[in-house]
Amino acid sequence: MKYFCKCILFFTICLPLTGIAHHSFEMFDRGNPINISGEVREFQWVNPHTWIQLLVTDEQTGEVIEWSIEGRSPNVLVRRDWTRNRLLPGEKVTLTIYPLRNGDPGGAIITVEKADGTIINADTPTAVDTAEEGPR
Repeated sequence: MKYFCKCILFFTICLPLTGIAHHSFEMFDRGNPINISGEVREFQWVNPHTWIQLLVTDEQTGEVIEWSIEGRSPNVLVRRDWTRNRLLPGEKVTLTIYPLRNGDPGGAIITVEKADGTIINADTPTAVDTAEEGPR
């Protein structure tokens, strides 16, 4: 019984902390959104967050750098008319993102502009849309 109580106490304290850690988006610089243009290598339609792997050519060196861009969950994106085929490998796009604070090639997506000028709301995992998801 003593072991059982310790286990319950452990999970009561530790499990909520994992949820908080998962939903911390302090790694993104939300005060300085940037635009990046490149070619979609892969669009990952997975939970808990979608991912866009974007091949971006560095203007100074000519080197192609792969950026990993985190997006909302498929559940949220479906309500914004996204599907798993919304972005296809080889497509040229411009993304508006919140970059990673540490300077690594990554960020959180805000919008996608396709080659034809269509702008798609992708939102960012830090946004609050009370009509859709309730307050966080």
